[in-house]
Amino acid sequence: MAYCLKKPSFRRTDPIDIIISPFQRFFSHEASSGLVLVGCMVVALILANSGFAKHYFEVLELVFSVRLGDFFLIEKPLLLWINDGFMALFFLLVGLEIKREILVGELSDLKASLLPLAAALGGMAVPAGIYLCFTGATRQASGWGVPMATDIAFALGVLAMMGRHIPLGLQVFLAAVAIVDDIAAVVLIALFYTSHVAAAFLWMAVGMFGVLLILNVLGVRSPLPYMLLGFGLWYFMLKSGIHATLAGVLLAAAIPARVKSSPDEFIALAGKALNRFRAIARTPEESHVLRNPDQHAALLQINHVSRAAETPLQRIEHNLLGWVTFFIVPVFALANAGIAFETGLKDSLSHPVCMGVLFGLALGKPLGIVAASWLVVKTGFSRLPDQVTMRHVLGAGCLAGIGFTMALFIANLAFDEAVLLGKVKIGILTASMVSWLAGWLILTRCK
Repeated sequence: MAYCLKKPSFRRTDPIDIIISPFQRFFSHEASSGLVLVGCMVVALILANSGFAKHYFEVLELVFSVRLGDFFLIEKPLLLWINDGFMALFFLLVGLEIKREILVGELSDLKASLLPLAAALGGMAVPAGIYLCFTGATRQASGWGVPMATDIAFALGVLAMMGRHIPLGLQVFLAAVAIVDDIAAVVLIALFYTSHVAAAFLWMAVGMFGVLLILNVLGVRSPLPYMLLGFGLWYFMLKSGIHATLAGVLLAAAIPARVKSSPDEFIALAGKALNRFRAIARTPEESHVLRNPDQHAALLQINHVSRAAETPLQRIEHNLLGWVTFFIVPVFALANAGIAFETGLKDSLSHPVCMGVLFGLALGKPLGIVAASWLVVKTGFSRLPDQVTMRHVLGAGCLAGIGFTMALFIANLAFDEAVLLGKVKIGILTASMVSWLAGWLILTRCK
């Protein structure tokens, strides 16, 4: 996942800093995203099975529309605004992380990437096969993509909760596996979960994507043009019939990943501006930036050279991370995890789609990841990270069975029938809980 910048501490503390500092400490912890997600899931389940259930589902069905004259019209219930709109930003963040990993991360070197690549492919093929064993050639087989998905934030959050005794190489391995998993999920959605295509709007989306690539080639670094054109890309994708959230991945591909100034240039220019700032501030009166325009100009220069030394990809990824992690994904969970247990939990768990998802995630994920990893290591094509054993890989494989966010998303695309979708969601939630506990037990006993 993207890094979180730790804010520097300053001598002066305002009352608001004292009030919000406990919240800042909580949200800066890597495990916090998983805790918030679990909290929203629990709230959704309680609402869906309480006296407020009717109001909960009515709110999700509220219709909101956006119109621009007679041309621009989007009319959707709140649930679809969340799943098609908000989640486009989630996929934008996923796309930025994928691009970063391919350019400079674990997926940039072919030999180093073979282990997570093989593990991810094994962790997708086995769950899909197990699911199809339960559903056969029925119409319920369309959900084969559901148990293939890993929730990267959840899985890494559980690792973070285990403390420092977890090897860093295992965290990197699991993150790389989840990134490959996300790439596959994007391809699945594009190829297998698109029901119809409106050619005119699809070509408009292609044209908009071309304009975004031209901006990249021209060296446009401001995020604003990309965000504005990205909204147009999202709209055309929505109207084309291909799932609109894929616009986020395409937008990420067009975001520049180049710096404008080298490290040496940054040091020279920032040092010059800093010396200018220092030279101006001779007395307390002179050092007040509100009274001294030259000092303010030096600050602006430092800000300008800092932005030139940073890639737009990093800047957008960092700015999106908090919103996606602590608002968009929790809202998605709150809207989609509400399952009414009307027919009984036992009946739901015995249904083929529920069992296929449950065993696919909880059993298929670790089995596929361990088998593929063992094969690649034994044949000498790759090796395990430092201090990582096959037992660590088994624990990570169990955590990869936490398929909450992406699995729920694919489930909504695969099933239209509310009752069937509810059974699939029960399978996802149960498998995620079992995978969490199994991964925790295995990894806490690793030495």
